[in-house]
Amino acid sequence: MRPGIALITRLACLLACIGVLGSGLPVQAATTERVVVNRFSGVAIEGFDPVAYFVDGTAEQGKPEFEANLWGAVWRFRNEGNRVSFLAHPEVYGPQFGGYDPADIARGVTIPGNPRFFVISAQRLYLFSREDNRDAFAADPDRFLFEVGKRWPALQDQLSQ
Repeated sequence: MRPGIALITRLACLLACIGVLGSGLPVQAATTERVVVNRFSGVAIEGFDPVAYFVDGTAEQGKPEFEANLWGAVWRFRNEGNRVSFLAHPEVYGPQFGGYDPADIARGVTIPGNPRFFVISAQRLYLFSREDNRDAFAADPDRFLFEVGKRWPALQDQLSQ
């Protein structure tokens, strides 16, 4: 066998072995955090003010001068009043399911919600990865929340603490 062909044959065998051995390894999820954050800055929900959804009815960017650290994330607010309100009642103002899309959770996957696609239902904030998910959820939140209730505990256990 010529030296060049022998090297290529060995390399092919090595790559095949790596593929066989690696196939049993678990695949990492694209997102693994309990709260959706920017992996470089640690800022939650792209810096949008979670209280503004309730107060202003819109998605508003928070400011770096009004920040709070909670649940391993940096939260930004438009003003000190929103910051204080959030810290007093984070379970009310924080996005449900850590900011993951409940329509996707109902399907058994964790996809980060986009803070621009939101619904407030039963005085809770929900973020969605796509507009059509938001619209479907808004039409029948109880149906989605029933499915989420069955799947979220297992999905949440798969996320980092």
